[in-house]
Parts: sequence; C-alpha cells; structure tokens
Amino acid sequence: MTRSMVEPGHGDGLPASSGTRPLWEAVTQGAVDVAVRAYEGLAASQRDAVLAESSRASAPARATLVEVLRRARDFAGAARVLEVDGSAALVAQLHEQAGALLLAAEAWLRAGEPAQAASAFERGGALERALSLYQSLQAREAMARCLTRLRRPLEAAAVYRELGNPHAELEALRAVSPDIAVARREAVLRMSGLLDAQGESWRALVLLADALQAPELRGDVALQAEHTRLLRHLNLKGGPSVEPAGAPPPPDGYEYLKAIPLFGELSLQDMKDLYQVAQPVRFAQGATVLEKGAPGSGLLVLLEGTVDVLGGPEPGARLLNTLGPGAFIGEVSLILDGETSAQVRACTAVRALRVARVDFQHYLDTHEAAALRILRLFTQKLAERVRALSA
Repeated sequence: MTRSMVEPGHGDGLPASSGTRPLWEAVTQGAVDVAVRAYEGLAASQRDAVLAESSRASAPARATLVEVLRRARDFAGAARVLEVDGSAALVAQLHEQAGALLLAAEAWLRAGEPAQAASAFERGGALERALSLYQSLQAREAMARCLTRLRRPLEAAAVYRELGNPHAELEALRAVSPDIAVARREAVLRMSGLLDAQGESWRALVLLADALQAPELRGDVALQAEHTRLLRHLNLKGGPSVEPAGAPPPPDGYEYLKAIPLFGELSLQDMKDLYQVAQPVRFAQGATVLEKGAPGSGLLVLLEGTVDVLGGPEPGARLLNTLGPGAFIGEVSLILDGETSAQVRACTAVRALRVARVDFQHYLDTHEAAALRILRLFTQKLAERVRALSA
C-alpha cells in the first residue's frame, strides 16, 4: 500500500526533494509556525517545487499548506494550491491579495459573483470584459466609468444623462474629439444645453462661439440657432462670431479641486478623471453641511457661499472658522475612517462639489499612479502633523 504524505518520517511517503522535506514534515505534523519559517527560508526554485509537489498531497495536507502560504504571504501560491479543490471565492480573494486581478476576475466568475468579477476586470484594465458584465448587471454608473476609460465619451454621456448626472455628462462630453465633426456638433449642442440649465449661459455662449469658428461647423444651422437663442437670452446683439464679455461665469470647481495639496502631483488625465467623480451639491441657508460625530463621508469643496465651522451642534456652540469659495473640508475621510470632528452649517446658500469616500476608493483602485502620489502626499502631511504635535 502506498504511503501518504500525511505520514511523516517515511522516505517513500513524502513526495518531496531533500530541500523541501523539512517543510513537508512540519506541514504533515500540523506545525504551522515551523512550516511558515521553513517556507520563508526556501529559495524561489524550492518554493516552486513545493507548489508542484502539493498536487500529490492529501487534502488535509493541502489545507494546512494553504494556511502556511497565507501566513507567509505567498497569496499567489496559496491560490494555486486551492485551485485543485478549494473555494473559488477564496481563490479569487487570494488572487486579489496577490495583485493578480485578471485571475481573480475569472475565479469570481467561477464562484458565481459577476459583480465582483466585473470590478476585478475593471481594476485589472480588461475594460471590455468589465463593461460586458456591467451591462448584464445593469450597473449603469460602472458602465459609464468603463465607457469613459475606453474613450467612448458620447456613449458614456448618454448613460450619465439617463442617471440624471449632468456634471459627469458634461465632463464626458468635453472628451469628444474635435476632429470628428458630427460627434463634436452633438457634444457642443448637448453641453450648451447643460450649461444653460445650470445658469452658466455665458460659458455656453463661449463654447458655441468657439465651435462656430471651426470650418466644418461654421455654417451649421443648429449651432447657429442655439447661439442666437443664447444671445437673446442674455440680451445681447450680434452674430455667431460675437464673443461674450462682462462678468465671468461661476466657477465649475475644477481649479479649486486641482489646488488641494493632496492632489498636487496628479497628471492632467488623472485630475480630469477625479473631477468627473465629483458630484455637485447644494445646501440651503442654515442647512447642516456636516454633522459632528457622523462617519466621515468624503471631501467637500466650496464653490459659492460660506459655511460656519462650529464646535458642536448645540445652540451657542463655539465658532471655529468661517469658510468660503475654494475652501475644502473632509479630505482626511477620503482615506481614513473616523467621525466628523466639527459641525458645519451653511451661512448662505451654498454650492459645492462632493467627492464621496466610496467613489474615491474606486478611483484609487483604478488609477494606480495617482493612488501612489496621493497616498505619499497624505503620509507626508500626516507626518508633519505628528511632528507639530510632538514639538
């Protein structure tokens, strides 16, 4: 009868090379701590040998080996061993820990978790496969994200329109190539309508005037009609070449977001993608903007109006600060869990941009270079605060 490798001490029972024998002996004896140290001490070629030998091990020995590999932080190796008879969901989690997102996505599919698979495909850069899964799940926000990253802005804008997110729709339309006249015409008309509806008719007029300078669009009837309508709306006179003058349009928040130190090293495209994640919000005068003690929900950038930062929600609470356009609050909650440390109340009607924590975390997952830069700056800022407190 052939001896099993769960019977240590018998040379014919351990399918192992001399270099891996001490590890297997510890595994079969259940001495996990000893096995972890033995595995960590192996050369790369010997670790590969252990993984190859695992296919001849008994199920209990493989289960112990998986625990050894996880504690040694060889997540890819643990996933490889589990592929034989383990849970597909656990295999997927291990592949994610190892950074093998495409392998994780396939494992999530085998586990019957299409939403998890789609997310892993997206984070791993397999955007077409992610998009297909998101479409089957009717996950429209995720669909729009993928379409944007696939450089299909008109399709992304159409999805954002269905979702009622004019800010993201506008940003998607800005990415339409000016070299394709039909697409640019459609994008300019839609952007003009969005800007006008947001009270930014001046900005819409500038957009139309610029588009009508292009030779391929100069005689476009629809663009000229929209330009004329806006001129009348703004009580101006003149033809399509008129450039608006006077009061500047209200801020759209991009420059304010870009000025936040945490984002000071982002590339142009990463900055644009972050801006698209932001959602416009409004608060009436006297409304609570942030509740002290509530879980931090993300970053808020003020565009118009002012807010009071108070020591608490009770009447007569100490006024800590008053903030206006360009100020930002809640940036720490983008990265760290914690409670809001102050009560924030709108002194006037307030218009702002919000970057929600959950959306920011997904942004970090899908923008590796940006994530490294942001986390480095965040760490530096945190270290400066610690030094200031200890000085």
